[in-house]
Amino acid sequence: MDNDLEVANYGQDLYVRVAASELEANADRSKKQSRIIIAVTLSVASAVIILASISWFIIWKMRRNKSSRPDNQANISGVEGERDDLELPLFDMVTIEAATNNFSAANKMGAGGFGPVYKGELLSGQEIAVKRLAENSGQGLQEFKNEVLLISQLQHRNLVKLLGCCIQGEERMLIYEYMPNRSLDSLIFDEARRCSLNWQKRLDIVIGIARGLLYLHRDSRLRVIHRDLKVSNILLDSEMNPKISDFGMAKIFGGNQTESKTKRVVGTYGYMSPEDTQWQEEQAVFSSRPQTKSPWSCMETLARRKRLGPNGCVA
Repeated sequence: MDNDLEVANYGQDLYVRVAASELEANADRSKKQSRIIIAVTLSVASAVIILASISWFIIWKMRRNKSSRPDNQANISGVEGERDDLELPLFDMVTIEAATNNFSAANKMGAGGFGPVYKGELLSGQEIAVKRLAENSGQGLQEFKNEVLLISQLQHRNLVKLLGCCIQGEERMLIYEYMPNRSLDSLIFDEARRCSLNWQKRLDIVIGIARGLLYLHRDSRLRVIHRDLKVSNILLDSEMNPKISDFGMAKIFGGNQTESKTKRVVGTYGYMSPEDTQWQEEQAVFSSRPQTKSPWSCMETLARRKRLGPNGCVA
């Protein structure tokens, strides 16, 4: 059907006949254009919202990492000759609390100068040992830094494996593989358990300790002197393989360096070398030559007798 358009021009009426199909086509074209405009507008708005959400998430993530990362690095930094950007897994506090049953007394394995040690179990079923820095440990923070920087870069079957650490607020913890047979001293000095160590087993333990020391002194990429080697720092796995632990007092040597100076003598009386116990100078000299204290650990293992008597005197 045709439609007539009436136009008034200078007092005269002008009529134009237009096909109805053309009007409908124009109307359909206008509707399509409107739909396209609406679709494009909605698409652009959706894209803007999605991009804004992604940007906000990235910024939030970066701020969150920024708030925690510098604190972690600052508390690991400061150890002589080492870098801060370590590739070491970080455990969160919630995971450690769940693993140790909130540091319950039943999970406590012992304590040392660094702080208490707890047994734990991760959700994966892996057993761990958690070494928690005590609040009143003045020397512990430096030991924490030393252990993180050293053990994370050393790998040997006769060295205890550091799985990661936890740094949250004032908390500082080291997470190790769990050693079911505990420390060597708890075995060889226990009247009930010492019988399980025959001569061959004791000899194998001594050989394992020697291999670990050889790796530290010569074969590792870092030349390390332990400086506090004793039977309580030798841990035993389920197959009685010895693993050297507690590197808080350790010292790193340069590639061709054979001697170094220290302002203090460290170690445990009874296991220290004679030159350490008799030093008179303000700065003692120690070397990368085999440590005099390591034979005492070997002798205690083989003889199953303590180097120190009950009164603290050398036997």
